[in-house]
Parts: sequence; structure tokens; C-alpha cells
Amino acid sequence: MRRRVLLILLPVLALLLLVLPRAVMLPPAWNPLAPLDLREPPGLLTRYKLSRMAREPGLCAASFAHSGIPLQALPTQPIRDGCGIAEPVRLPTELRLSPSVPVVNCPFAAAWVIFERHGLQRAADRALGQQVTGMRHLGSYNCRNVYHREGGRRSQHATANALDIAGFTIADGRSIGLPRDWDGPPPANTFLRAVRDEACRVFGAVLGPDYNAAHRDHFHLDRGGWGVCR
Repeated sequence: MRRRVLLILLPVLALLLLVLPRAVMLPPAWNPLAPLDLREPPGLLTRYKLSRMAREPGLCAASFAHSGIPLQALPTQPIRDGCGIAEPVRLPTELRLSPSVPVVNCPFAAAWVIFERHGLQRAADRALGQQVTGMRHLGSYNCRNVYHREGGRRSQHATANALDIAGFTIADGRSIGLPRDWDGPPPANTFLRAVRDEACRVFGAVLGPDYNAAHRDHFHLDRGGWGVCR
């Protein structure tokens, strides 16, 4: 309920900022019209600014430029029959990825940068006392329906608005993954639950082993509007 009220009030605040005198200025982190600084930890307006990126082409790339973070843009894949990528980019990350660097849409990439820097690595520091250096994923873009059903709605994967993560490698070379370590002993299981919780601060939906059997072996992260964190 609080999130819905916030989403209603933020556009009103943005309109007020347009008509207020220039002398009345908010700090960028509190200004809904200012570019999102991807170097900063998530705050009150982070979700709102990420949602604007999905509606306003070019805003995402501008946020990367404002933040001084390199972005590898790719040719647009027009949306047809619910599949395609409006602003495709290579996932920006400092991790070693397996099997390859996936293609995602730009707003997802922006959310990922915030999560990796201020969520994933924080969870690793607290639970493991070291950093994450690698990640094993199950892919992003896939033109399909949810659960591969013939009928029903398109998956968030159909627009590269999602990424499935199977596990991580940490600095000492150890591998921590799903489902093996989810119900295993700490600190590996503590770390995985912290990763899930940190992802929920940025992404619209975070699904894992606690959600259903289909997600027992990976985390599904997307920028859709579900608001599910399990």
C-alpha cells in the first residue's frame, strides 16, 4: 500500500519541481527528475527512477553516462508478438560470468549495477567476509511464455527484463549455488538468503526456492511489476 501511495505522489512532486523557482532545488538523490546515480546505494526514489527508464527511451543510457559507468549498447530488437529488446545492452558487471555475458534491456542493467555494488557484494562481505568474483547464470532473453506454457502471458525473459542466477564464486575460489546450499549449513545458506533479500530492494520480482519447485535451482530476478519477494 505504501509503495502505491509513493508511486502516486512522486509524479505530483515532479510536476511541482517544474513550476517551482530555480532557487528551490532538491539534492539529486531526492529529485525525481534528476538522473539516477548508479554509484549510489538504493534510496527512496530508486525504484521510481528505474520505472521511468522503462517508459522514457534514452533515460537509462543517460544515467549510465551520468554515473561514469561504461555501457555496451547493441542494436535494437523490435518488439513483435511480445518478444524483443527495446534497449539491448551487455550486462554491465565486474564479475566473471558463465557461460557468457547475457544481453538484457537497459533498465534491467541499471538495476543490476545497483544490486551488484550495494546488495550482492554487501551480502558477501557480511556473511562470508569476502567478495563475489564470479556468477553462473541460466540466461536472460528467451522469447517464451511463463513456465513455457502454450497459453498465457509472456515471460519477462521475452523482453530481456529478467535474469536467472544459479550460483556464485567467491574470492577464495569456493562455489556457492542453488539448490545445494540453500538448505545447507551457514554461512553459505546465510549468504544466499541475504542475496535474495538484497535483490528485493531493487528488482520488481525475486523468485527462488521458497517460491515454488520451478525455482528451486535458481534465483529469478526481473524488473516487472509483481512486487514478489520469495
